[in-house]
Amino acid sequence: MLAESAKNLVPKFFDETGTTYDGVVSYGTLGKDKYWKKKILQQISNGNSFLDLACGTGILTRKIAEKFPNAKIVGIDITKSYLDVAKKNSNSFDNISFILDDAEEFKLDSKFDCITASYLPKYCDPEILVKNCVAHLKPDGKIIFHDFTYPKNPSVRGLWNFFLTFLRLVGCFIPSWKDA
Repeated sequence: MLAESAKNLVPKFFDETGTTYDGVVSYGTLGKDKYWKKKILQQISNGNSFLDLACGTGILTRKIAEKFPNAKIVGIDITKSYLDVAKKNSNSFDNISFILDDAEEFKLDSKFDCITASYLPKYCDPEILVKNCVAHLKPDGKIIFHDFTYPKNPSVRGLWNFFLTFLRLVGCFIPSWKDA
């Protein structure tokens, strides 16, 4: 039931951080987030319909829309403030829609060529998540999940822990991240 307790942290951690998330994720991943998103896009070769789960502020959603301008793209997130930012940042795209919903529980009438999710698996029950994704996937469709793991190498783990401590200290000076 770790996933349930992790999911319960989402509103506390993310509700007030929508407007600063893009910058924080860039710094927090040492710029690797852009690289990871690029790698995800390289895995998508075709399609007319895409679902981006845990779309957050729509970073990947917009990248998919840029690559597939004639496709239908749906972003789902559980955090309203993030969707507000996503909608604002995506208003120049006619092919994106956003839905406030839970990745494990959403029900849509559509099926998709590709379903993506970044940083989501640690907040969900993977079995429930995959089952719901498969129910919304077209035959021969593709599911791409992306997350990062805790470093196993003790030296790298020490540097990572130091970096996270530093980020927490910096976060104390950003009002929306004080309680995150």
